[in-house]
Amino acid sequence: MSSAIETTTCLVHPHQLEVQDFASYSLVIDARSPHEYAEDHIPGAVNLPVVDDGEFAEVGIKHKTDTHAAYLVGVEYSLRNIANQIKPLISRYTPRDRFLVYCFRGGKRSRLWADNLRTIGFEVDVLAGGWKNYRRWVRAGLEVLPRAFSYRVLCGPTGCGKTRVLHALREAGEQVLELEELAHHRGSLLGDLPGDAQPTQKLFDSALLDEMRRFDVNRTVWVEAESKKIGDLQLPEALCEAMHRSPTITVETPMSERVRLWREDYPHFAAEPQAMVRKLEPLKPLVGKETLAQWLALANEGRVDELFESVMTRHYDPCYARSTRRNFGSERGAAHVELASLAPEGLTEAIERLIATESR
Repeated sequence: MSSAIETTTCLVHPHQLEVQDFASYSLVIDARSPHEYAEDHIPGAVNLPVVDDGEFAEVGIKHKTDTHAAYLVGVEYSLRNIANQIKPLISRYTPRDRFLVYCFRGGKRSRLWADNLRTIGFEVDVLAGGWKNYRRWVRAGLEVLPRAFSYRVLCGPTGCGKTRVLHALREAGEQVLELEELAHHRGSLLGDLPGDAQPTQKLFDSALLDEMRRFDVNRTVWVEAESKKIGDLQLPEALCEAMHRSPTITVETPMSERVRLWREDYPHFAAEPQAMVRKLEPLKPLVGKETLAQWLALANEGRVDELFESVMTRHYDPCYARSTRRNFGSERGAAHVELASLAPEGLTEAIERLIATESR
């Protein structure tokens, strides 16, 4: 397997490392506060803060007027918090395990963890430059890595089953970049996942780069056609450009199957169709007040299947067609796959045809 990015270990100081292959460590410790970790962190890292959010704020306030007092209370909190993690977590590891520790800049918080772990007998590296350096590395990677792959882009109207095709391809062993899965959003006004908030932009970037670094540059990457944003999250420009230059495969599915998919994927709207219509109210300048009134009437009458079909045919289908022509061009849409059914068994033959066509 050809790695997408060459990873190197660069010793800049004893025990200090540049960004590298994090998977080589038994444990990656994020020593920052919980709110910093929630904004973004190295995928797989465990948050073991030397100070929690309240303690972090307290130390910061003291530091403005009395540096010595700030360090005194900060170290007190730090040693207590580190001690609380020794038995439940750290004691599970052996001296053969190697750790990576990082904080915001690779400074005091990292050293507090590293020094104590080394005293126990562990091999510990500190990430040079900390999360700030890691973040620069992520941005640089997303400017370069997406251009290294050969993509096949699945196009087709809303509800045609593109995501299900991607999942079936992944189960068949193909390389799949599932952007909506990483973004925790299905796209469009209706794409929010109940009870599942989107990650921050920085955390999405980290997850995306981590996913793409696992790919083999010598194999095709399957991806769904997306706009430049999925919900509130922005896709890297390099990825958008690479996708727009790639061959497309249009997925065609009967309307009855598309409506069934919406019922299965949006059960909250099937149960409360009026809520769906309320979310579509920003479309009024595009579809007109009469159409919105018709959708509300269908919702109030419980005619969910008719409502779903009308929303797709009156808004999503023409909107998606315009977007596809603009971003991908009709000349590359010659390849098609027809799905008579979106049930798992109905996808098998279509997936086999796609893979066979790609391997020729």
